Amino acid sequence: ERILQSGGGGGGSFKMRDFSCFGENAVQIADSSSSNGNKTAQNLVTCVYQFRFRGRSCLLTVTWSKNLMGQGLGIGIDDSSNQCLCKVDIKPWLFSKRKGSKRLEVESSYVDIYWDLSSATFGSSPEPLEGFYLTIVCDKQMILLLGDMRKEALKKTNATPGPIMAVFIAKREHIYGKKVFLTKAQFSDDGPTHDLMIECDTISTHDPCLIIRLDS
Repeated sequence: ERILQSGGGGGGSFKMRDFSCFGENAVQIADSSSSNGNKTAQNLVTCVYQFRFRGRSCLLTVTWSKNLMGQGLGIGIDDSSNQCLCKVDIKPWLFSKRKGSKRLEVESSYVDIYWDLSSATFGSSPEPLEGFYLTIVCDKQMILLLGDMRKEALKKTNATPGPIMAVFIAKREHIYGKKVFLTKAQFSDDGPTHDLMIECDTISTHDPCLIIRLDS
């Protein structure tokens, strides 16, 4: 997807967009037209992290997905020029895919991905709530550790969190088939968690709208 910086004023017709918040003072929007061609509608939660790779700033995306075929996991690394350095998709996962590892070679470096979702519990979101870990190791340095099974992840990878861990900067959610959507939002890496409600008002088919409430 191509991220577009939101600005004031512009004309043109309205179309569905992803709502994303980066930091405390910036709001960005992403054109979601590229996903309209999906034959199977799926719910997506994409978390974006920033980290240093071989001396330059890169973005790490972790995408949790859920559709009629099952649940999945996607991981990608892009450089500052939006060039994809590596990408791996594990979806829809089978029982054998709920726990495993994957090694990728990126610019003469190794990126190791480890996950265990065999005991994960889920709510309405594709993102697991607890009972899991997902960790990413670059050149034997851990850059990302997600989930509550920290001890198991450290034992499996035999790596410790590196001096510069990936920093969470954004979260995008695609939700299908719901008129009212509730989620949690955090607008900075160590900021407070807010309640976010998005309601699709379609009483008037000629003038539908989205109502967004932050902390009521």
